[in-house]
Amino acid sequence: MLRICSLFTLILTLSFGAASAQGIRGAVRVIDGDTFDVDGTRIRLHGIDALEAAQTCETEGGQPWACGDWTTRQVRERFQGAQTRCEALDQDRYGRIVARCFVGGADVGQQLVQEGLAFAYRKYSMDYDLDEKAAYVAERGIHGFKTISPARYRVTRRSGTASQQASNGCDIKGNISAKGTRIYHMPGQAFYDKTRINAKNGERWFCSEAEARGAGWRPAKR
Repeated sequence: MLRICSLFTLILTLSFGAASAQGIRGAVRVIDGDTFDVDGTRIRLHGIDALEAAQTCETEGGQPWACGDWTTRQVRERFQGAQTRCEALDQDRYGRIVARCFVGGADVGQQLVQEGLAFAYRKYSMDYDLDEKAAYVAERGIHGFKTISPARYRVTRRSGTASQQASNGCDIKGNISAKGTRIYHMPGQAFYDKTRINAKNGERWFCSEAEARGAGWRPAKR
């Protein structure tokens, strides 16, 4: 067993070393705001942290909106299908290559932070610290709204806070069917009480029907 584990570690090390030396090139397939697939390789962009897809922000008027989903769509509009060159820097605990990627000579991670579509991930790098501060002062992108960092959101979600939003008035259940259909259930509807929300599968609570529709969910028929 020890030999098998050692061999697996060696294979990962050699693969990562090859990626570092040769670079990773190809068309971008956007997974989310900070994760790409490039030439069959899952890339986690170095030094940035984008909003989780289920995160919401709040406008000055106190209205919630699906800013996490919006962020992913903005990144997809900018980079889906673009030719990129990525420089592997590390490998994370999920097996993804952590890399700095370039499109048209521009650093993608830096560009996303400058436009307010991602935070500088200071836990791992200070490379984009000043870029985020400038975006914050200018209220670009998500900095023009009230939100929390993705890292803080993940902590609250793991602790169960996110799953208890119904007690805070956000009682619309966003369910994903076995076929992948996104359906939201209003209190009083036939299947509302039976519906359970699993945040790990992308399911979530909504505070309004407008928020649910904006995030791509459709209303339950009954």
